[in-house]
Amino acid sequence: MLKRSSSLLLAFTLLLSVGVSTPTVASADTNAVAKVPGYSNPLITQKFGADPYVMVYNGKVYAYMSSDAYMYDSNGKVIDNNYSNIKTITCLSSDDMVNWTDHGEIPVAGSNGAAKWANNSWAPSVTHKVINGKEKFFLYFANNGGSIGVLTSDTPIGPWTDPLGKPMITSSTPGVNGVVWLFDPAALVDDNGTGYLYFGGGIPGGNSPTQTQIENPKTSRVIKLNNDMIHTEGSAATIDAPFIFEDSGMHKYNGKYYYSYCANFSGTHPAGSPAAGTIAYMTSSSPMGPFTYDGTFLKNPGTFFGAGGNNHHAVFQFKNQWYVTYHAQTLGKALGVTKGYRSPHINKLEYNSNGTIKDVQADMQGVPQVANLNPYIRTEAETIGWNGGISTEKSKASGSMVSSINIDVTSINNGDWLAVSKADFKNGAKSFKANIASTVGGKIEIHLDSLDGQLIGTLDVSPTGGEQQWKEMNCNVKSVSGVHNVFFKFTGNGNKNLFNIDYWQFTS
Repeated sequence: MLKRSSSLLLAFTLLLSVGVSTPTVASADTNAVAKVPGYSNPLITQKFGADPYVMVYNGKVYAYMSSDAYMYDSNGKVIDNNYSNIKTITCLSSDDMVNWTDHGEIPVAGSNGAAKWANNSWAPSVTHKVINGKEKFFLYFANNGGSIGVLTSDTPIGPWTDPLGKPMITSSTPGVNGVVWLFDPAALVDDNGTGYLYFGGGIPGGNSPTQTQIENPKTSRVIKLNNDMIHTEGSAATIDAPFIFEDSGMHKYNGKYYYSYCANFSGTHPAGSPAAGTIAYMTSSSPMGPFTYDGTFLKNPGTFFGAGGNNHHAVFQFKNQWYVTYHAQTLGKALGVTKGYRSPHINKLEYNSNGTIKDVQADMQGVPQVANLNPYIRTEAETIGWNGGISTEKSKASGSMVSSINIDVTSINNGDWLAVSKADFKNGAKSFKANIASTVGGKIEIHLDSLDGQLIGTLDVSPTGGEQQWKEMNCNVKSVSGVHNVFFKFTGNGNKNLFNIDYWQFTS
């Protein structure tokens, strides 16, 4: 496994080194980087996130992704991302597709993770199912390229536990022989409640594959899951996906099963076959196949953003619209570092009348907001449309969805800001409150529609005695009505972290 894992890391590192490092100019009126006010991509900019997978649950979109983060050499210089440090899964959620709540990192692999047997946690897939009358959530992840594990939870954000204490799928799983890279799981719970897992990738033949092996690697698999969703049933079936490299995906549309994947970068790709690094797809009338090749629908991110690398996606439906999530090196490009550090994007996906998928037009504009934000309920400060300068961290304050899981906004300095998109003040506004921890203090200016828009209130932040010593603070605000973007501008003295913010709320 060590030899195979090392080869996989080397292949990915070489692949991602082709990125273009042309800096992108930030928004002219803010210091926003990559995701500028009015646009929806990338989803977040306070951190990276790769291999995005989306689960829709209870009126929200939950996005899970490999936790890309800068790697450094002994001199402190950023080096190419080789994925060896990825041991957590980043989780976000949104009910409007523009404002995303950062739920932090799920500890998956290693001594601090739920699956202590695993070295890495790559390319997650998450789904849910009612078992014995109770909703259960399942997170499938790749332990490098050598096995697939599963975690379970009672909520979409955790806490997560390892029910098996070992991999769920290994090279000894029936039907898996011949899979080069045992990774990139994609789960499907069919309409009848039966679960399936799609996975695999790589090209056989080692460093010298034949053109035939490149064209038909036969390294993709599907296997039926037991009712408990943590054990497999029977033998895995081979999906003969032309030119497959990685990135299994599965969705169901109009009763048809769509298996999608990223095409490899090797050999010759003749006309009618998927181009290198594109997302291709096959269809079947059965979740286990056989599948028929239908074409491609998402070009490599380098085509759209001038920074290439691998391509990884997931297709999902939310509020009667189909979407594809994928990653691109757009934040890295804006920061001048395209060394394989990737960020999640979403664009619309549409079908032709015959069921084939139209080419997706990936861009920074992204998708329109599908619901207004309610400013009258507790809004996590880490619910962010756009921002400049801030970051997020684990918080000791109690969380709203799960008391033991909470994030706060931190690294707040003079001039930093964050904003939410389209808050609906249908009942006006009288006051504003926020839960804050601080050793320094400062101010929160509340502006409408732009960073220097109408000032409707200023919250004076006094020190609380510690950066995790929390206190609700409030101020009055000027009368406001209608739908507005809300910008919170932070001011204060010195170069220390002024304060941390847990949540905020307006009163009508």
